[in-house]
Amino acid sequence: MTKRENIPQEHLSEIVEMALSDDIHFADIERQYGLSEKAVKALMRDTLKPGSYKSWRKRVRVFSDRREHYK
Repeated sequence: MTKRENIPQEHLSEIVEMALSDDIHFADIERQYGLSEKAVKALMRDTLKPGSYKSWRKRVRVFSDRREHYK
């Protein structure tokens, strides 16, 4: 896993944008940036407001229950 401190700020913004997208899977982020699902969730928790993070996690959970290979 790549440490977040080693990732440039502009890439962090891209990762957050990718994670917020409903069309991009955690595996895609890991392939491109080397961040595991757990690391992406931690980044999102640190980046988003608490309510936004909770809404995002709820949306990811709901979609993953409906679709086999979602996030």
